[in-house]
Amino acid sequence: MASAHHITVACVVERDGRFLFVEEQVNDHLVLNQPSGHWEPGETLIEGAVREALEETGWEVRPTALLGVYEYEPPELGYGFLRFAFLADPVLHHPERPLDDGIARALWLTPDELRAALARHRSPMVLRGVEDALAGQRFPLSLLAHLSPPLLRKP
Repeated sequence: MASAHHITVACVVERDGRFLFVEEQVNDHLVLNQPSGHWEPGETLIEGAVREALEETGWEVRPTALLGVYEYEPPELGYGFLRFAFLADPVLHHPERPLDDGIARALWLTPDELRAALARHRSPMVLRGVEDALAGQRFPLSLLAHLSPPLLRKP
């Protein structure tokens, strides 16, 4: 049984029929994932998702909807993940920006290319997010209520 869940944020970004992914190093393997990472204290979930997309891909993105909330407990770990995934539009690319440690590159894949690489997905949340986006699943960002006083949040 998992002892705790890590809260993560992710962006599912589509442009011209392709989705934005990262190829990242995990335990000596290059795996595919959406731009995602841990939600940090002092930021809203949306701010965290935007930050992670920029840090991991060099893309500024604009979240447009909450795609879903996904829970996954990998059997090999003693904890699980609770992922808040956002649909986001690409806004501006900064190709000169260094990517986070462990990120080999950002790439755009079609849904079929992603499905063909199933063995390389970091988790089942990767394909599920794209499938939910393609199915038209969307929830308003107003569903999230950030009640921390602004002074407690990072600028």
